[in-house]
Amino acid sequence: MNALEDKLGYRFHNRSLLEHAMTHSSYANEHRDMGLSSNERLEFLGDSVLGVVVAEYLFATHPEMPEGELTRTRSALVCEDSLYQVAKVLNLGRYLKLGKGEDIGGGRERPSILADATEAMLAAIYLDGGINAVKAVIQGQILNKEQERSVDRDYKTALQELIQRKPGSPIVYHLVDERGPDHCRVFEMEVSAGDGVTGRGIGHTKKEAEQMAAKAALKMLDKS
Repeated sequence: MNALEDKLGYRFHNRSLLEHAMTHSSYANEHRDMGLSSNERLEFLGDSVLGVVVAEYLFATHPEMPEGELTRTRSALVCEDSLYQVAKVLNLGRYLKLGKGEDIGGGRERPSILADATEAMLAAIYLDGGINAVKAVIQGQILNKEQERSVDRDYKTALQELIQRKPGSPIVYHLVDERGPDHCRVFEMEVSAGDGVTGRGIGHTKKEAEQMAAKAALKMLDKS
């Protein structure tokens, strides 16, 4: 946990809060005799704390931005994909406590689990150090990367232009998963693009998820 705290730039006074934030329901269910609770309640609190901090930041730093654009920008910064990217940077999967089945099934890499753990971790920081402590972490891990996380860039067009250089390589998008309540739907899309190149992305609309899938495919092509 020391390495995680180093990346966060925050030291817990009560380390058990961080341990709690890393406890998935599958692990808690397998260890009921220990009286463990999952991180689901912390996830609920973290979602609210994150939303308030990001909204306040956007309101203060973008006085020219209309309400609709503020809402879209906030959604992009607090969405599952954004939180998943934070978790990957922090290598959060390494610290998760998962049930055996969930662990074997790849839970340490699952976007939804990692995003939820990120929210739970933020709640733990808030409870341990207060609003200023969690603001500092959110600033460093999310808000300082606002431009990097912008969904305005047209990754689909960039992918199309790149693949067009290889005749006979069609680009196909298809829906992999759809989850969440009606008011906060999350879509997961996969794109396949010539030579077996694929990418997956998630978003609150199919269009946003397609953009994130195209972005993932572009990253794969850059590495090849």
